[in-house]
Amino acid sequence: MNRRNTPRISFIGFGEAGQAIASGLREVGIERIAAWDILFPQREGERLRAAGEAIGVRLANSAADAVRETDMIIAAVTAASSLEAARSVQPHLSGTPYYLDINSVSPGRKQETERLLGEAARYVDVAVIAAIHPALHRTPVLTAGPHAKTIASLLAELDMRASIVGPQTGAAAAIKMIRSVLIKGIEALTLECFLAAARAGVLDEVTASLKNNYTGVDWAKMSEYNLERMASHGERRAAEMEESAATLRQLGIEPMMVDATVTRQREMGAIGKSEMVRASLDKGRPAMLAAISEAAKNGR
Repeated sequence: MNRRNTPRISFIGFGEAGQAIASGLREVGIERIAAWDILFPQREGERLRAAGEAIGVRLANSAADAVRETDMIIAAVTAASSLEAARSVQPHLSGTPYYLDINSVSPGRKQETERLLGEAARYVDVAVIAAIHPALHRTPVLTAGPHAKTIASLLAELDMRASIVGPQTGAAAAIKMIRSVLIKGIEALTLECFLAAARAGVLDEVTASLKNNYTGVDWAKMSEYNLERMASHGERRAAEMEESAATLRQLGIEPMMVDATVTRQREMGAIGKSEMVRASLDKGRPAMLAAISEAAKNGR
């Protein structure tokens, strides 16, 4: 895609989502991309830095360096770090760049972040509403806030699939957080159901019986996908579900099921660090469940 002018884009947080979006943007011709992640200086950041080099982004040496003379910031950190990410860049902004907050946090947290940035940036509440792969930067997102309309044409030019929810910051976050109650709750139930079925020796029978109630769902395929997601990202998903719980509480709903989902997602995130579990994730559902069962019994 050829353009006479291309925006300068900065990523704060360069995990799976940041890498995927940056990769897609590079493919459509965006050359001036910088990235910073708090893990970059640490040994755990080697994989992130290698991904950045492969994609072709400039690896910044600090948050301030990443946002220097930028037009757009995409904040893609963990839910617990969303405010700190904004705080790390706020004093270093010039030219009122757009600040796309794609973090999975509650509407209240989005509004707090907008207030923190103040006039230093044009804040946009963004909610990613589908898996980031394989669509990359074209993954459907929702946008909200006073600058959602003004950035719409730029996002369209970047081939990003953004739908405007409205002018109220937090509206996109509310949709994401509420839908996550079901999506990540089903993941947690998937683990409990199929782990129990495997231990009872009735995995195939339970899977087949679910067709009676959910005729359009391939439960073998879905359960395998859900187990892999929890094993790979359970800790992050637990933090996101804590934000869903906060959202429900703000709406006057006691998040009993969500709180349980937090516990199960966090537990699975810890189990997923086991070498035995990691090695099973591409070997099919029976192998995955066997490894998860053994790791759970052994306390990882």
